[in-house]
Amino acid sequence: MKAERFIAGRIRFNGRMASVAIALSFFIMIIAVAIASGFRREIRKGVAELSGDVMLTSAAFNYYSEDNPIDAEPSYLGIMKNLPEVGSIEPAVYRAGIVKSGESIHGILLKGTQETDTCRLGAKVPSRLASMLNLKVGDPMLCYFVSDRVKARKFTVTEIYPAILDGDDKLLVMVDIDDLRRLNGWSERQASALEVKLKGKSITDNDIRRISRELGDISYKCTGEDEDVLVPSASVDRFGQLFDWLGLLDFNVAAILILMTIVAGFNMISGLLILLFRNISTIGMLKTLGMSNGGVARVFMLVSARLVLTGMLAGNALALLFCLIQDKTHLVRLDPDNYFVSAVPVGIDLPSILGADLIAAIAILLLMSLCSLFISNVDPSETVRTE
Repeated sequence: MKAERFIAGRIRFNGRMASVAIALSFFIMIIAVAIASGFRREIRKGVAELSGDVMLTSAAFNYYSEDNPIDAEPSYLGIMKNLPEVGSIEPAVYRAGIVKSGESIHGILLKGTQETDTCRLGAKVPSRLASMLNLKVGDPMLCYFVSDRVKARKFTVTEIYPAILDGDDKLLVMVDIDDLRRLNGWSERQASALEVKLKGKSITDNDIRRISRELGDISYKCTGEDEDVLVPSASVDRFGQLFDWLGLLDFNVAAILILMTIVAGFNMISGLLILLFRNISTIGMLKTLGMSNGGVARVFMLVSARLVLTGMLAGNALALLFCLIQDKTHLVRLDPDNYFVSAVPVGIDLPSILGADLIAAIAILLLMSLCSLFISNVDPSETVRTE
């Protein structure tokens, strides 16, 4: 093997087009993986901010109403919080309402949480709703709530936040939880739902469903006689269409990885064949000196592997540089109505990137191993006679 490495180190591969093709292929692959990871991170973050990764509600599922409060501090809350994947469990109060601004009215959903940084009767309004009702920071927002009688509250717009997800969140007004508790006539221990946010960046859809089932089992087994059983619902089920879109995105990324690997592999094969033809006399000489077909093949595979490694490192470096610039500057923009976010999101998921690099490099080297068939057909007597 030392002789093969020595000979490989003396052979120069001048296939610039193959080098560029390899670097470009790895650049596109890493960008695709980073964008898919970024979309999943941003959308999961948006869903978690909207209603948590898992939502625990009463069996009636009508958590928008004032008639179905749950205990915000059930006896088994500590057991749930001790699950390793659980980051936080916070109560939330929801209430459907109608907002009026001038001559414009619109149905909205108000959400009260303890984390909302607003003053009393202050409201954070999504940008789309603010545009529809021509609301600005500091404007009053009169809301009506219909139950057995009509109630009215005048909120003040304290912030206009960008909507991340399409659908209900563009109509979701964030307020302080105590404002909605007073509106519903509830105590501090009552809420519409408990929202569970999970830890970790690599939580998968199946992980969310599994943890949702675990929380449901805890609620069912540990509920006291005077408590209601809470029913869990996973975000991947509540927003099934959105997560199906992410699954389609993952499929597209897999197709890009396969395509780019094939492109890089065949470019490398063509470059390696040119290298073999240029060094056919060297192949004949090595075989004349007693080196086996496998040994000669390893010499040229080492030369090719060196080029693949160089192209992979160059492609990775350029891709990571692009990701860094995009993450800091949001240079490449998107239409949030179609893509849920206003700029191309990028996420540096090292296990996924290293996995894509390893699989692609192995596949390219396997494709190049086909060139060993050419080496086995080289007749040393013919090459020596030609020389």
